[in-house]
Amino acid sequence: MAFLQNHCPHHLSLLGFLGFLIFLSLPRSHSISIHDLLRTKGLPAGLLPKEVQSYTLSETGLLEVFLDGPCLTKFDTMAFYESVVRANLTYGRLTGVEGLSQEELFLWLPVKGIIVKDPKSGLILFDIGVAHKQLSLSLFEDPPDCKPQGVLKKNSRKEKGFETQR
Repeated sequence: MAFLQNHCPHHLSLLGFLGFLIFLSLPRSHSISIHDLLRTKGLPAGLLPKEVQSYTLSETGLLEVFLDGPCLTKFDTMAFYESVVRANLTYGRLTGVEGLSQEELFLWLPVKGIIVKDPKSGLILFDIGVAHKQLSLSLFEDPPDCKPQGVLKKNSRKEKGFETQR
């Protein structure tokens, strides 16, 4: 009995400390808006639509953004956001992007990276796999509206394309 009384407080303290460390390592939602977060990281707020519901940012920089649902918007061309967009966030860069596509010459190409090397240049670089595309930062100043009805248009184009190939 004396053994338990003498050693249990230490074990409880250790367990409490380990629990606290695990809690700190979990990704969590933040009180700053995603658009303000992008600005603090040297990126324009308009890279993500107004319809963002929440996001998580891990200590390693993995950003997960949760939208109302899949949606379509327009910058210089049409852009499609899935319900969840993921990327690695570092200053001036979103790399390893998943869940964002751009329409180029009637094809939907996944955006793989977004880079602002020098904000003073007024340019932003999109890596769409087969090419790099430079656009004006001014296109992305404000978060765009993203329309769910556009999803039907995107899917119907894909289905028609597959039907003609059969």
